Amino acid sequence: MNNTLSHDQRIAKMTFAAVYPLLLAKVEKKGRTKEELHQVISWLTGFDDKQLEELIKEKVTYETFFQRATLNPHAGLITGVICGYRVEEIQNPLTQQVRYLDKLVDELAKGRKMEKILRG
Repeated sequence: MNNTLSHDQRIAKMTFAAVYPLLLAKVEKKGRTKEELHQVISWLTGFDDKQLEELIKEKVTYETFFQRATLNPHAGLITGVICGYRVEEIQNPLTQQVRYLDKLVDELAKGRKMEKILRG
């Protein structure tokens, strides 16, 4: 990951609707379910299934997605490496939030138990 302003802006402008099918495919390929993915997203953002559907339909950017989210107070407990960088060391708050989601989805796909994924 490149810690530049242009990289952070590119992430901010990505639409959640474009990324969501990739997240779903990743977890389903490893035997996990859409419901489990939604549980992880809901834990991090506070969105329920209906809100997620609306955000996908609206084609909101990651910037809007996380502006509307109520980030879980335990999100800071998400640590570790994703894409070669430590999540807890990412400086840009939005980029860090996007990588929190990536990290949780990665853990889900790797078969980690849900109670471990949903920290706190």
